[in-house]
Amino acid sequence: MANCNGLILNYSNNLNISKKKKDKLRDSKNFLQDKITSYFKKNHPDYIPEFYIQGSYKMKTMILTKDNECDLDYGVYFKRDVDVTGTTLQKWVKKALKDVTSIPTEHRKKCIRVKYKAEYHIDFPVYYFPDDCDHPLLAVKDDDLQESDPREVVDWYNSEKDENGQLNRIVKYLKGWGDYKRNKMPSGLAMTILATENIQYNDRDDIALKDTLIAIHNTLLEDFECKVPGTPYDDLFADYDSTRMNNFLDNLDSFVDDAIEAVENESNQRKASKLWRKHLGRDKFPLGEDVDVDAKEVSLRKTSKNILTGTAYSQKDGSISNNSSGVKNKIHTNFGG
Repeated sequence: MANCNGLILNYSNNLNISKKKKDKLRDSKNFLQDKITSYFKKNHPDYIPEFYIQGSYKMKTMILTKDNECDLDYGVYFKRDVDVTGTTLQKWVKKALKDVTSIPTEHRKKCIRVKYKAEYHIDFPVYYFPDDCDHPLLAVKDDDLQESDPREVVDWYNSEKDENGQLNRIVKYLKGWGDYKRNKMPSGLAMTILATENIQYNDRDDIALKDTLIAIHNTLLEDFECKVPGTPYDDLFADYDSTRMNNFLDNLDSFVDDAIEAVENESNQRKASKLWRKHLGRDKFPLGEDVDVDAKEVSLRKTSKNILTGTAYSQKDGSISNNSSGVKNKIHTNFGG
C-alpha cells in the first residue's frame, strides 16, 4: 500500500491560516468589538455587550478555504432580562457595524456578518442571557429567541481531543473535503461532530482518515442524524431533503472507496495521491512521487541495517549494498549529539 502520510500532513499545513491573516483577523475582531461597545454605550447604555469567541477558532479547527478565506464566530451577549425582541437586538448590532467595510453588513438569520473582501468574514450571533436562565437565548431574525449554548459544544470538543492533535487534523480534513466539494455539503460543525464521534486513531493520518470515513459511513447508514452535543441538542441533518442527503452520501461513498483504494491497494504513491486529490483538491493536496514508497522504505531500512552492522559495501555506481565485490564501509557510529 502507498504511504501518503507525509502528503496528508502537508495538506494539513496547507489548510492552516497564515500568521499574517490571523493577525489581521484578530485586529478586525478587536476593532469591531470596540464599535459595538461604543454604539451601545452611546445609544442603549442599559445594554452592556460581552463577547465570546466560539466555534472553530476556539476549537483550533479553522481552515483556509479554496478561496483563501476563513471565518470567525464572535458571540455578543447581553446579560439582562429580555426587553426588546431578538430581531431588534440584531438590528442594533448591525447599526453599530454599519459601513465598517466596503461590503454592506449582512443581517442573516442567526447572526450579523461583516465581510472583508478576499480575506475573511466575522459572524456576530447575538444573545440574551438573563439571570434566571440556565442557557443563553439566541436571537433569530423574525422569530422567537432560541435556547443555545455554544460554550457547551466547545467544552465537549476539548474534552474529546487527543494529545497528539490527530482529531483536530481529521476534523480539518473533513472540513476541507466539504469546502472542496461544496454543493450544500454539511457544515463545519456537522463535520466536527461526525469526526469526533467516529474517530479511528492511527499512527498514520491517511489510515486514520480512511477508517474514520468508513465509521461515519456505517453510522449514517444506520441512522442519518448529527445531533449537536450541547443546548439545544438539535439534529443538524433534520431539515435535509432527499436531494441534499443523497448528495452527501454519494460523496461519502466515493471518498470511502477511493480512500480504501489509496491506502490498501495502490502501491504507487503518485497514483494514490491522485485518489486523495479527487476529494481534497489539487491545489492543497500534494502530488506524490512516482514510486512504490513501501518498497523504497524496505530498501532504505535494509541499507541502514547493513551500515549499522558493518556489512555495507559501496559499489561503483555509488549505491550501498551487502555485495562484497565493492569497497567495505566502516561501521557507522555517529548518531549525533
